[in-house]
Amino acid sequence: MHVQEWLETIPAVSIYALVGVVIGLESLGIPLPGEIILVSAALLASQHGEIDPFVLGACASAGAVIGDSIGYAIGRKGGRPLLAWLGGRFPKHFGEGHIATAERSFEKWGMWAVFFGRFVALLRIFAGPLAGVLRMPYWKFFIANVFGGILWAGGTTAVIYYVGVVAESWLKRFSWVGLVLAVLIGVASMLVLRRRAKSASRAAEVETVGAAT
Repeated sequence: MHVQEWLETIPAVSIYALVGVVIGLESLGIPLPGEIILVSAALLASQHGEIDPFVLGACASAGAVIGDSIGYAIGRKGGRPLLAWLGGRFPKHFGEGHIATAERSFEKWGMWAVFFGRFVALLRIFAGPLAGVLRMPYWKFFIANVFGGILWAGGTTAVIYYVGVVAESWLKRFSWVGLVLAVLIGVASMLVLRRRAKSASRAAEVETVGAAT
């Protein structure tokens, strides 16, 4: 079943809760399709008056900020062993190469990595836990987390909602296009990061061999 068609079968309150929970869990570090759920819910809100886009955006923003904060706390407490455990459970998302790439981003950009990471599919699941593991000062993390979460979740909701309202006659076609674009953007981000992760992994291997010799 199409995501949007499935969302039409549940009440508005459940949609708010679902969006908040899925985005929160994704931000916490669990690979879930938060962006696809948010895009579908925003499109649905543009068709059905009982779904308030402001409430939807607020729930999505709250889920993003709270999820990232919990991820930060878990990462700060779990440290490097947590990353090793995640690498064993989710090797495609938390492999050594991916972690190395994310660490370099944090070292180079600091709190901006948390802010801009919100807009990259794969980095969304890294930002909170990795910021905690690297012991980024919480006040820096909090500022980047709040502004990034609100801008990404609220902005995505607003853009998709208003485009859906303007293009109501094309809505069914656009819903597919919106979801396809979300998936393509996510896949493209993952491919770029995967390529960088492989390069980082090879560089780490070379450094390790060089140090050993």
